[in-house]
Amino acid sequence: MSAAARFDRGHTDDLMSFLAASPTPYHAVANAAERLEKAGFRQVAETDAWDGTSGGKYVLRGGAIVAWYVPEGAAAHTPFRVVGAHTDSPNLRVKPRPDTGAHGWRQIAVEIYGGPLMNSWLDRDLGLAGRLSLRDGTTRLVDVDRPLLRVPQLAIHMDRNVSADGLKLDKQRHLQPVWGLGDTVRDGDLIAFLEDEAGLARGEVTGWDLMTHSVEPPAYLGRDRELVAGPRMDNLLSVHAGTAALAAVATSGGELPYLPVLAAFDHEETGSQSDTGADGPLLGSVLERSVFARGGTYEERARAFAGTVCLSSDTGHAVHPNYAERHDPTHHPRVNGGPILKVNVNNRYATDGSGRAVFAAACEKAGVPFQTFVSNNSMPCGTTIGPITAARHGISTVDIGVAILSMHSARELCGAEDPHLLANALGSFLQP
Repeated sequence: MSAAARFDRGHTDDLMSFLAASPTPYHAVANAAERLEKAGFRQVAETDAWDGTSGGKYVLRGGAIVAWYVPEGAAAHTPFRVVGAHTDSPNLRVKPRPDTGAHGWRQIAVEIYGGPLMNSWLDRDLGLAGRLSLRDGTTRLVDVDRPLLRVPQLAIHMDRNVSADGLKLDKQRHLQPVWGLGDTVRDGDLIAFLEDEAGLARGEVTGWDLMTHSVEPPAYLGRDRELVAGPRMDNLLSVHAGTAALAAVATSGGELPYLPVLAAFDHEETGSQSDTGADGPLLGSVLERSVFARGGTYEERARAFAGTVCLSSDTGHAVHPNYAERHDPTHHPRVNGGPILKVNVNNRYATDGSGRAVFAAACEKAGVPFQTFVSNNSMPCGTTIGPITAARHGISTVDIGVAILSMHSARELCGAEDPHLLANALGSFLQP
């Protein structure tokens, strides 16, 4: 029996739908909230007074969501079990004055967000999506999910040495997409177009947060369809798994010694320093208010935080068959080999020995295999929200994820079995 036939594809099918429907962090948290609503969660406003009633609740702030479940009779000092993730991915984002062009081409001015593999955005059909801020103070999501933009690559006839010397891209000059023809640049054209797309009157939009995305849908890949290719797996794969795990725990009816939490932040790709990032106060504020809403004191808040554990779930690097020398020689995570535990003694990841034991216990209970990732000593190691979460809130944190290839590409690659293995491990962690 092939690897593709050994598991139920339902979770992976749903992941692919989630990826396709979530071209921006704002869409991702809206889709996560919709799934949680179906599991009985309700949204609470940060500006309202919170009560200590049991059940599932969530807060939306921009491109971030924090959701938690309070079991019946939970004490104020009950610790939390947190799944942490991030909603943003590297891409091309629209500048404040988007309308530009030259030599008969109409273009859109974009800025580089995060650290994308820039060549992966060339000659790719791109849509446009994001959040529109309206004159009345409300916001509206927009998604033009059809071929609208394209960053055309220079023909090889005009760059004869590109194959030998490698592609060199200037971020300012070479990545501005085209979207039409015309000799005159008209300020306001793009926003007027999006107002029409969103069914808004002209002049209603006064602000915007817009970004490009590949319109090619996620797809199974390979002879046995044992791989999945798609956009934004870093890190919507973890957001989807965490949402599924939290919803399953909240509807399971079992006893919970902890309060399960999902915290999906924005702006991880640019350092997490924002009001919706992991280095901001959002998570700490929500957890504290949950304690105080249940009648807790600062002492009980301190007790709850002292017993809290966070799994920081983010994609990691599978061993690349064409570049195996770039990996640590004794740590070669493989796709469909189960989630990875990320370790770095210089604290680029937050995992330590006791954290490893927590994750190992969750995987053992779920019947899920896991692997370990360590960077090659001669190469710098990336980082996650893990160390930030541990340092800012003083809570034990473990870095984990799913091994993928082509990280930060417009289209990434993972094993078809790994997403549901991660979700099962997270569910076991949330309900030990």
